[in-house]
Amino acid sequence: MTVTAVSLESEILAALDTVADPELDQPITELGFVRSVSIADDGVTVHLRLPTAFCSPNFAYLMTSDAYDALRALDGIGEVRVLLDDHHDSDKINEGLAAEAGYVGTFGAEAEESLDELRTTFLRKAHTAAMERCVSALMRHKVVDPNEIHQLTLRDLSDGREKSALLRRRFALGLSMCPNSKVVVGDDGRPLPAEAVPIRLRFARSVRISMEGNAHFCRGLLATRYDDGGAATPQFTNTRTRSSR
Repeated sequence: MTVTAVSLESEILAALDTVADPELDQPITELGFVRSVSIADDGVTVHLRLPTAFCSPNFAYLMTSDAYDALRALDGIGEVRVLLDDHHDSDKINEGLAAEAGYVGTFGAEAEESLDELRTTFLRKAHTAAMERCVSALMRHKVVDPNEIHQLTLRDLSDGREKSALLRRRFALGLSMCPNSKVVVGDDGRPLPAEAVPIRLRFARSVRISMEGNAHFCRGLLATRYDDGGAATPQFTNTRTRSSR
């Protein structure tokens, strides 16, 4: 295997890492949804899979189209083919994606809900869960007094995975990234009065627990459905004989 091939495989995985299940807010690579990656002289073919054949078609389309877009952004990759396997709408989604028909063109009259609205709904949930994780981490280490959480700012958060996740979701929603911005905010990004913060955090905790529970459940279903136990590492096949870089 050439150095170029190894580099391309790493780039493909890195691109797919940016694609998340909208409901679970976790990368499809970590969830085991990337079944296989085949690299050939003319391009790359990726097969995706889901825990059941009846997972929401909206979510299935979002992940498949996002994977397609993420891979097409890579230089020198060639033709990109992303195929969804074993879903009741696999044929429809795969044909629509290949024809670049878009969501409405793929589902026609069935496309009742705007994908932009769907993305925003789940981004808000992801932001809410990330906010709670940051506050809970500080409280576990007794860094912040529970009575002063309403004064907590982004500047007060320690650098790390939780803060990075929160900032990414704030950026995606167009919320303030100023270090002096309050951590606990409403869906509109506005700070909350002190008396409203405990209720907001209780709600945020329920959102976070629900998302984590659903992710655990989906992993279990995937492991039961497939012989590889829902392995997170996709099967790679590389027959590329030339560099397209």
